[in-house]
Amino acid sequence: MKRVLTLLVVLAFSGAAAGQTWPSKPMRYIVPFAPGGTTDILARLVAPKLADALGQPVIVENRAGAGGVVGSELLAKAPGDGYTIGGGTISSHAINATLYSKLPYDPVRDFAPITMLATQPNLLVVHPSLGVNSVAELIALLKANPNKYSFGSAGSGTSQHISGELFKTMTGVSMQHIPYKGSGQLIPDLLSGTMSMAFENFATAYPPVKAGRLKALAVTTAKRSPLVPDVPTLGESGLAGYDITSWQAMFAPAGTPKEIVARIYAEVAKALKESEVRKKIQDLGADPGGMTPDELAALVKADIPRLGKIVRESGAIVD
Repeated sequence: MKRVLTLLVVLAFSGAAAGQTWPSKPMRYIVPFAPGGTTDILARLVAPKLADALGQPVIVENRAGAGGVVGSELLAKAPGDGYTIGGGTISSHAINATLYSKLPYDPVRDFAPITMLATQPNLLVVHPSLGVNSVAELIALLKANPNKYSFGSAGSGTSQHISGELFKTMTGVSMQHIPYKGSGQLIPDLLSGTMSMAFENFATAYPPVKAGRLKALAVTTAKRSPLVPDVPTLGESGLAGYDITSWQAMFAPAGTPKEIVARIYAEVAKALKESEVRKKIQDLGADPGGMTPDELAALVKADIPRLGKIVRESGAIVD
């Protein structure tokens, strides 16, 4: 009996020591989208700050595919030991719950929410060769040419995809959806005119709009963006009630110790308040986040049914 008690004491001490010494090795930060997109940009902005605070490297790893499903499944199945975190979005953690009939992870059960990184609008952009200068002109063109034009997105189930599906539902136009493996692959086709239009994240759509290579017709949020104050909302353009706000967050696998989640949250929230970081996020056309883990958990639970309604009405189901 004495040996058993001694062993239990040793194990308890070892567990406490392990918790106190975390992190004792590099961490991985899984980005479920290709390099160049908003999720990737934010990861590479926050990861060095987190590494400095924790004293260990935080290595960003892009695992793109299926609208965030591939990387999110990898994160969900990683050990909950505090050494794996990842990006999660309105698509991977809300839209996909309805879009996929057999999603290989549960957006609520399989993750430990950490914090919101940023929120931003999507921009409805078109290639200049399309010859339209307003949402009304685009709708007229699409109605006169059903299924002739396509819109691209960073992948099935992304906010860009659902923005387009909601647009189709509210206007009655017919056009095809072409999913890419991330914004990094979509943007070159938009710039070349291979893809006519997209409801792209502000961060990646704004630079070519500013350069005059793409034309912005509207933002998808209820309010205009201060970076493009002359660009109307889709609601102002005749689609009353239209509102899609893209969000970018950070999650850990379920089972990650609460004290580790709390520490990561505290360090990331601190970084998001730094003037340098805030400016870089605002330059992307986004608002810096900072939600607590509980607040992020509540948002995910609320967005799944809200966005699920849009998915069901559009008929956009992926198997």
